[in-house]
Amino acid sequence: MKKVIVTTTINPPTKAIKLFESYEDWDLVVIGDLKTPKDYTLNKGVYVTPEEQEAYDKDLSDAIGWNCIQRRNMGLLWAHDMGADIVAVVDDDNIPYEGWGQNLMLGNPVETNYYETDLPAFDSIGATNHKHLWHRGYPLLSLSKRDYSRKSTKTITPDVQADFWDGDPDIDAICRMEHAPECKFDPACFPIAANKMSPFNSQNTFLKASLLKDYFLFPHVGRMDDIWASYYLQAKGANVVFGKASVFQDRNVHDYTKDMKAEYLGYEHNLKIVTELPSDPDAILKYLPERSIEAFKLYRKHFL
Repeated sequence: MKKVIVTTTINPPTKAIKLFESYEDWDLVVIGDLKTPKDYTLNKGVYVTPEEQEAYDKDLSDAIGWNCIQRRNMGLLWAHDMGADIVAVVDDDNIPYEGWGQNLMLGNPVETNYYETDLPAFDSIGATNHKHLWHRGYPLLSLSKRDYSRKSTKTITPDVQADFWDGDPDIDAICRMEHAPECKFDPACFPIAANKMSPFNSQNTFLKASLLKDYFLFPHVGRMDDIWASYYLQAKGANVVFGKASVFQDRNVHDYTKDMKAEYLGYEHNLKIVTELPSDPDAILKYLPERSIEAFKLYRKHFL
C-alpha cells in the first residue's frame, strides 16, 4: 500500500518534517512557496520547487496564487501521480507522537463514540474533555445549542481519519483569544463520529486517495480553505472519524486579529453551507469567488 504525506512550508526543515521524513513506510512530499528557503533540501522526501510546480500546471498554479497554504493542492496531485492509496495532510509545526500513522482506521470497521444531533453540523471538540472549545469552522450560531446527550456506540467504516492535536488546538481566532488553551485531549474520548457533517482540518488528517478528486483546499476564502473542503467532501458521501491526538502542535506565530479576518467568510456563511450541502454538494460554488472555482476545475482535470 502506497502512503504519502503532503505538506507545505515556508520554513527550513522543522523537527516535525524531519520526523515525518524518517518513516520508512511513508513517502513525504513538501510543496515549496516563494518564501521557502532556496536551499531547502530533504534527505529522503521529495521537495517540489515553485519552478517545478509551474512546469507541472502553470494555469492551476496561477489560479491558486503564491504565498498561501493552498499550494498544498499541488502536493495532493503529486501524491495522486505517485499512485498513493492513502494520503496524510500535515502541517510542519505538528510534531508526531510515536505511533503516528500506524493502525489507521481508514476502510476498516471501527467502533466509535457516536453522537446524534438535530443541528446541521457536529462539533467534535465539544465531545472531548475540553468542552468549552470548538473546532475552527463550526457555525458560531449553533454553539449555544450543542448537545452531546445522545451518545451511543456505533461501528462505521471511515474514509477520512482526522486525528486531534495536543498543545494549541485547531480552534478559531475568537475561541483562541478568549481561552488561549494548551490542551491534552483524553484518548478515552475517541474515536468520535456523528450523524451530521463535522468540520475537519488539513493539519493531521488521513484520507483515502480515491477521495482526492473531491478534496480541494479552496484558495481565496481565507482560513475556510480546508473547512469548506471538509464539508464538501462529506456532502459527497465521505465518512469521517476523529482519532485521538497523534501530534503535538507547536504552533507557528499567528496574528489572531488577522486570523479572525481570514475566518470572517465562515462566520458569515458556515451555517448556510452545512444546511444546504447535504442535499446539494455543489451549492458550495455559490460561496466561492470565481478564481477559486476556476482553480477547482483545473485541479479536477487531473483526475479525468
